[in-house]
Amino acid sequence: MSNSGHTSKQFDVELETIRAYVLQMGGLVESQINSSVISLVDGDVALMNRVIDDDHRVNAMEVKIDEACSQVIARRQPTASDLRLVMMVIKTITDLERIGDEAEKIARMAKLLSQKHGLAIPRYHEVKHAADLAVAMLRKALDAFACLDVVMAAEVVRQDDQVDEEFRSIMRYLITFMMEDPRTITTSLEILFVAKAIERIGDHAKNIAEYVIYMVKGRDVRHVSIEEIDREVLP
Repeated sequence: MSNSGHTSKQFDVELETIRAYVLQMGGLVESQINSSVISLVDGDVALMNRVIDDDHRVNAMEVKIDEACSQVIARRQPTASDLRLVMMVIKTITDLERIGDEAEKIARMAKLLSQKHGLAIPRYHEVKHAADLAVAMLRKALDAFACLDVVMAAEVVRQDDQVDEEFRSIMRYLITFMMEDPRTITTSLEILFVAKAIERIGDHAKNIAEYVIYMVKGRDVRHVSIEEIDREVLP
């Protein structure tokens, strides 16, 4: 909650309700990622279909929160930190919706891979590890959002390099796999699409963390070095 001291208790309630909606949407998106990766590793087609079918729930939540923000802007005309909070929410739900799209993409690729009967398929251990890192980033970004914790947000920004490195490692591994057996090229490319989706999830989690820093510090830290961010957030 901002420190501007609203004259309207109802305004406080509205802002807290919107923040609660965002965290609810974040929980749904996190569940979508986990389910999509589990479905890939286990070859669970029913779970793949569930992830694909549930994407509309993520989209509906984005629309609901966006409408709530529009109503707050129209009725309350927020200023200063309250306006930054509303803008942070609007940007955050856009990233959450895109994370949901990436989870759906993973589930769709998993369906294609589940049909590769009799073909050698690279192991998914590296993909699962990268997904775990990306989910941990998202969870920490949402925690930072809930607590407006800029130090935690900076940690998320720093962790994005780990997910990027995991993606590069998976890409190198798949290139080697394709060179050793050209019959696996199509399958390897499909797995690479999954790995890229996971890398994009990390990017979106990083964006959410940067919005938290903007909310608290009033400074846009996109496209600046982690050293500059540390100088901004550390006491």
